[in-house]
Amino acid sequence: MAEKPFIIAGGGIGGLAAALGLAKAGKHSLVLEQAERLGEIGAGIQIAPNAFNCFDFLGIGGALRENAVYIDRLRLMDALSGEEICHIPLDEDFRERFGNPYAVVHRADLHLALLEACRSSGMVEMRTRHAVCGYRQDENTVFVQIENRDEIEGTVLIGADGLRSAVRRQMLEDDPPRVSGHTTYRSVIPTESMPEDLRWNAATLWAGPKCHIVHYPLKGWKVFNLVVTFHNDVREAVAGKPVSREEVEQGFEHIHPRPKQVIDHGTDWKLWVLCDRDPVRNWVDGRVALLGDAAHPMLQYFAQGACMAMEDAVSLSHRCRTETDLDKALALYLEDRMVRTSRVVIDSRLIGDHIYHPSGAAASVRNSVMRSFSPEDWYDRLEWLYQGGKPEG
Repeated sequence: MAEKPFIIAGGGIGGLAAALGLAKAGKHSLVLEQAERLGEIGAGIQIAPNAFNCFDFLGIGGALRENAVYIDRLRLMDALSGEEICHIPLDEDFRERFGNPYAVVHRADLHLALLEACRSSGMVEMRTRHAVCGYRQDENTVFVQIENRDEIEGTVLIGADGLRSAVRRQMLEDDPPRVSGHTTYRSVIPTESMPEDLRWNAATLWAGPKCHIVHYPLKGWKVFNLVVTFHNDVREAVAGKPVSREEVEQGFEHIHPRPKQVIDHGTDWKLWVLCDRDPVRNWVDGRVALLGDAAHPMLQYFAQGACMAMEDAVSLSHRCRTETDLDKALALYLEDRMVRTSRVVIDSRLIGDHIYHPSGAAASVRNSVMRSFSPEDWYDRLEWLYQGGKPEG
């Protein structure tokens, strides 16, 4: 009898990375995506060295390196004064320290590279319009329940179905996601529409009281990615809602004209209300495991959400290749990932409150402390994060 596949709920970056990792481990998988087609919503994504480690493990490092924009620095600016607070150089010293570059790519390019690699592997089947709504299991089989369809049998179920994961809801029976009260607005504009004096080859963040603005080039410098965030204490989650420029501007009336002009040049703004969850100690139930945002959704402030999902995929597929006992493999996967991802969740909250959004004396302390750091100081502080993405054990 043929071995039952690994079933993956969700065809986003984390789900496809898991499928590709399992294919390289000689495991067949079935990816079930609830949408009508496989694709990614959003624009820019920052790719730290730990993500490049994942790409190389998954065999897509070459494709991603071709599509990436290699920025010169991570730049933190004061949104009130218009002056630089500090920057982290991403030069040869950085690459030598961490073994890989720091870059930015379009989210769709990353998703497409994963999708094409899955399709060419011969080990991954993908089905759209399959919404996973639950599961049951016995000692060797997981029976995956699909809305308005028959159950599907698998060896393992991986819940990579995002922030409001149905797999998580059954497994953990926990509360809904925490609404942060932070609203993010996103736009992508042609480079010629970006103010000329802000066309920097950097991932730039303008930090202000209860708000910040991010911009960086994408698509071979054809466009700029714009992300602006306002801490406006909203309590209802919203995703991808079109909004007017006037609505975006309401949260940034108090900042310096130089960063404010970014909003003036943005078009087709869309709104997201940011959510995360408190870390949990367990996201494995027998032959069912969570991955990515289903396991540890985080705020965007560390630029590590997709990176952590890919690291999960690397760890999971590595453990399933090296361990014949799949129950043990999933337990080791959890052991590999729980503390590290929890730290990123917690640090992402702290960064938002104490680095990106403070005001008054707290902002002055931030500026003074961060200006005192040398490049080596920054590298030392990022060592624990950027050296990740490689299999453990």
